[in-house]
Amino acid sequence: MPSPRPVPIQLTPHQRTLFDQLARREHSSQQVLRRLQIVRLAADGQTNHEITHQLHLHRETVRTWRQRWAEAADCLEAAEAEGATDTQLLRLIEAILADEPRPGAPATFSPEALAQIMALACEAPQSSSLPLSQWTPQELAKEAMRRGIVESISPRSVGRFLKGGGSQAPSEPLLAQCPPRGSDGVCGASGPGV
Repeated sequence: MPSPRPVPIQLTPHQRTLFDQLARREHSSQQVLRRLQIVRLAADGQTNHEITHQLHLHRETVRTWRQRWAEAADCLEAAEAEGATDTQLLRLIEAILADEPRPGAPATFSPEALAQIMALACEAPQSSSLPLSQWTPQELAKEAMRRGIVESISPRSVGRFLKGGGSQAPSEPLLAQCPPRGSDGVCGASGPGV
């Protein structure tokens, strides 16, 4: 039984010129370039099977980008008919060929907040008027919230971050690795003028 006919793709001469411009740009990503090739070959009448073999891609990849282009073609043609500039059309083509947002929760803490918590962990607790000789995850979490670094963070999250449990954390545990404090109270310092 023959496979179903692929969705036909049409490119106007102006769209082909814009494809050439995108392909020549220095900052076009490899993903966009590959997707441009898929759409161009589809517009040249090649089947998904032929494109798959020519570009060494998975059939689903070719099918996905052929379908995405077909679904957006009317929008692109309307923009062209309304007199959109080449710059606007290029942006639209790039948007059509861009990855869709992926599922998953966004990062809870910004990289800046995590860096500030790490810096806080290297400060002497006494500099925050705390009667501690070393930070605990609970006290670090409280101090980070008190200073406004984060609105809320659990001691467990602080501990995981500083012990290297997350992908954003360093591979070495920071709480256990912080060398003895010097006379100036700075983490890892061995005295004045370090």
